[in-house]
Amino acid sequence: MSFPRCALLWARLPAGRRAGHRAAVCSALRAPRGPVPGPLGRTPAVASASSSASGGSKAPNTSLFVPLAVKPQGPSADGDVGAELTRPLDKTRLFHQAFISFRNYILQSHSLDVDIHIILNDICFSAAHVDDLFPFFLRHAKQIFPVLECKDDLRKISDLRIPPNWYPEARAIQRKIIFHSGPTNSGKTYHAIQKYLSAKSGVYCGPLKLLAHEIFEKSNAEGVPCDLVTGEERVSIETDGKQATHVACTVEMCSVTTPYEVAVIDEIQMIKDPARGWAWTRALLGLCAEEVHLCGEAAAIDLVTELLYTTGEEVEVRNYTRLTPISVLDHALESLDNLRPGDCIVCFSKNDIYSVSRQIEIRGLESAVIYGSLPPGTKLAQAKKFNDPDDPCKILVATDAIGMGLNLNIRRIIFYSLIKPSINEKGEKEIEPITTSQALQIAGRAGRFSSKYKEGEVTTMNREDLRLLKEILNKPVEPIKAAGLHPTAEQIEMFAYHLPDTTLSNLIDIFVDFSQVDGQYFVCNLDDFKFSAELIQHIPLSLRVRYVFCTAPINKKQPFVCSSLLQFARQHSRNEPLTFAWLRRYIKWPLHPPNNIKDLMDLEAVHDVLDLYLWLSYRFIDMFPDASLVRDLQKELDGIIQEGVHNITKLIKISEAQRLLNLENMSADSRSRLSGTLKSQARRMRGTKTLGYKAVEPPSPSAEEKSLASRLVQQGLLTADMLKQLEKEWLTQRTEHGKDKTEPGTASKGSRRKKKEPDSD
Repeated sequence: MSFPRCALLWARLPAGRRAGHRAAVCSALRAPRGPVPGPLGRTPAVASASSSASGGSKAPNTSLFVPLAVKPQGPSADGDVGAELTRPLDKTRLFHQAFISFRNYILQSHSLDVDIHIILNDICFSAAHVDDLFPFFLRHAKQIFPVLECKDDLRKISDLRIPPNWYPEARAIQRKIIFHSGPTNSGKTYHAIQKYLSAKSGVYCGPLKLLAHEIFEKSNAEGVPCDLVTGEERVSIETDGKQATHVACTVEMCSVTTPYEVAVIDEIQMIKDPARGWAWTRALLGLCAEEVHLCGEAAAIDLVTELLYTTGEEVEVRNYTRLTPISVLDHALESLDNLRPGDCIVCFSKNDIYSVSRQIEIRGLESAVIYGSLPPGTKLAQAKKFNDPDDPCKILVATDAIGMGLNLNIRRIIFYSLIKPSINEKGEKEIEPITTSQALQIAGRAGRFSSKYKEGEVTTMNREDLRLLKEILNKPVEPIKAAGLHPTAEQIEMFAYHLPDTTLSNLIDIFVDFSQVDGQYFVCNLDDFKFSAELIQHIPLSLRVRYVFCTAPINKKQPFVCSSLLQFARQHSRNEPLTFAWLRRYIKWPLHPPNNIKDLMDLEAVHDVLDLYLWLSYRFIDMFPDASLVRDLQKELDGIIQEGVHNITKLIKISEAQRLLNLENMSADSRSRLSGTLKSQARRMRGTKTLGYKAVEPPSPSAEEKSLASRLVQQGLLTADMLKQLEKEWLTQRTEHGKDKTEPGTASKGSRRKKKEPDSD
């Protein structure tokens, strides 16, 4: 009897005495052919016994590995407690996929292993029972789902339920924990820093490079030797390179093995951050300090107390109140004509930053600009310009980047909008009103104790937002419920040992799927890590090197930065050092001052690429050998960007003019939409008064009837010569377009109308 006929007869055998999983075997063997999606969206292998899937979903709790007929339990009096504690189980997915793959493997293979061929032949001639196939099925299942072979080990590796045990050095000492709780400008950080400066040794852990720099400079200015450690920079104050007694660092860079007398963890409420919360959890549980001072919102007190209860450490809470009063105004700003010295307009997008800056410039006022992607040196330069009483710049336009890390002389905070895009724990983008915590953090920048304005004010740009702002500020801040965790390189390496053919991105997926955490913790969002892992997946690198590259902080919205990470990884894989000369060629140095906003954004991306080089230079010294030269280059680039930001209103003006000059290349619909946008902007600016520039008349019926082109000339967006050139080009284009659409000697109705009203475009 031929083998195909044998296999078909075997597939048609009656169920007989089969029970439990045995019935499922025959049922699956009779199932129609066709690929079934495997774990993580992959299709199981069907053509070869040696093929395997690289995914690994959480293994369901079935009787697959215990081939016994067990009577199912009835409903419990307490309900399905297991499902309530975890989640309902998918009891058929892996099982069914394994059966389909096993059946296809047998029917489609031209040559089978001797042992399975013999057992199939015996089954066909009734010399063996179908149950004897189970060992071969189990072997095949483990080949297509490698996690079945080592799932117990993977569960142990990804067990994140007792994070305090990860830090034996900290558990070996009895730490004193002091929580300085209060709103912004309450002096909580000041008291913690004073204790830090008076200690024999100390570490400051801040959320931003700017804050670490500030403590570094303050400590050394007061005669306390202090080093600086950030992801991209190491500064040793001692001439011989010996480590100073104090160190100021970003929270990700703190050492959990070095002993200190005092440690300060700033902005402890960021322990809930979906992406960076793991760094605060690590510092809180792992710092080896006799005293640990926490500074932050009261919303974090309960969670911190619960976390440290598991370590046997008590938390002493010291409450602070705001040093200067702050009030929410009963009226909105409504018009930029109502701006006063010391005002700060807070926007949540670059487009709003540019729009507001341009409108302020039209009114003859100067403004400083601060947003997140600016280099730290440029931010400090803009802050200094705004704070300087002798500088004519009295208005600040900023994003929520001013919420922490900068000391600014702000009298009034004006929310241009209350809507801010954000990323939730699942990595999904949300556009919702700012939270109470965010609103308080930003509003608290007004009227600070150290500034010349001893009372702060808060309002909105639009009248309809004022009520919502008051509601947000009056809401109690929700208590923080969980702290972030992150898989370590060692854990991922152990996963890779058990699953050697799995990509790093899939290893992360499997780790998160297998991980077990207590209710007080959550696994941080790893989308950025996975993005980098997929970006460099095709480049041959060791797992540890690949892991380091994937943890490099990059802005995945900037294509040049992403392509640079790819290029750096490729050079590293070839064992070719990235020298200073190579980097200069790569970024096309020398760079020139920006001519428009796009040029400025390109320079910011180059600055981020240099940051990436410096970050990697401290992890791979031999492959990125010229860190000092690159740092000098970055300082030079910072100066070019500062010059561009100083002239940002001119760049905006040039960019807008260039867009208008490109109108003739647009479609009619695109021009119509742009025209409507400009008209709406003109209506918003109508009725304003300028200071120092050409005056814009108050609203009047005749002003409303003026053409768009006239208003653009009046606002400085166009010159008379540019307008004449545009009119000439548009008329020429319309005439040629009309001739193409009409017969010779005949003019279309639309052409006649446009010739009579050239300004209508």
